[in-house]
Amino acid sequence: MSAGHDHIHRDSRLSRMVVAAVILTAFFAIELATAITINSIALLADAGHLLTDLAALFMGVVAVMLARRGSTSPSRTYGWHRAEVFTAVANAVLLIGVATFILTEAIRRIGTAPDVPGVPMIVVAIAGMVINVVVMLLLRSHSANSLAVKGAYLEVVADTVGNVGVLIAGIVTVTTDWPYADVVVAVFVAVWVLPRAFALAGAALRILSEASPSHIDVDELRAALVAVDGVTDVHDLHVWTLVPGQDMATAHLRTAADAGRVLDQARAVLASRGLTHATVQVEPDGHGGDCPIGC
Repeated sequence: MSAGHDHIHRDSRLSRMVVAAVILTAFFAIELATAITINSIALLADAGHLLTDLAALFMGVVAVMLARRGSTSPSRTYGWHRAEVFTAVANAVLLIGVATFILTEAIRRIGTAPDVPGVPMIVVAIAGMVINVVVMLLLRSHSANSLAVKGAYLEVVADTVGNVGVLIAGIVTVTTDWPYADVVVAVFVAVWVLPRAFALAGAALRILSEASPSHIDVDELRAALVAVDGVTDVHDLHVWTLVPGQDMATAHLRTAADAGRVLDQARAVLASRGLTHATVQVEPDGHGGDCPIGC
C-alpha cells in the first residue's frame, strides 16, 4: 500500500469512527436515562456495553490520529502505529470489567427482582438495533486492518445481540409479567461479551509479544528460503506483526552464489507470503552466524 493510499485509508477510517462515536453517544444518553428510570438491569447492561463501544471508538480515534501523525523522534522509528494495539488491550479490559459488574448485579437481584415495565425496553431495544446496524456498516470495511476498529466493531456486533435480548425480555415482561426476564437477559449479555473480550485481548497481546502471525508457517517459510538456488543456510529468521495488516520479517541468508540474485529471489519468496516489509541480509559462505543470544 502506497503512503498516499495509506493516508487516504486512515482519513476514511477516522471520519467513520467519529461519525459512529457521535451516533452512539446520543443513544447512550437515552438508553442510560431509560435504564435508571425504569430500573432495568438488562438495559443497564446494554448501556454499560455501549459505554465500552464509545470508549473503544474514542480511544481508536486517538490511536488512528497518532498513527496518522507518525513520529520524527529517533526513539520511535515505527511512529505511533502500535497505539491501536494498546487501545485494543484497554478496550478488552474495560469489556471484562463491565461484564463482571453486570453479572454481579444480576446475581444480587435473584430473589428480589423489581418490576420493570416492558414497553420502554422494547422501544429502546428496537432503536438500538437500528443504530447499531448503521454503526456496523460504518466500521465493517476497516475492521480487518485495525485492531482499534475491530474492537469497536465487535462490541457493536455484541451490543446488537444485547439489543435483541432486551427486546425479548421486554416482550416476555409485557406478555407474561415474569420478573426475571430482565435479569436473565443481563446475564446473557455479560456472558456473550466475555469470550469476545478475551479473544480481542489475545489478538492484541499476541502482537505485543512479537509472536509470529498465525497465517505464516515459519518452518515452511524457512524451507522456502533454503530452497532458493545458491542458499546454503538460513538463520536469524524472525516474523512478527507491527499492526494488523502489516507483517514484518528479517532473515540472514548464507550463500556462495551471486548475492544480488539470491536477494531478489528471497524477497520474492517473502512477498509471495505477504511479507513485503522484510529485511534480508545476504552473507558469503563462512561468514556470520546466529547471533549469540539466539535472536
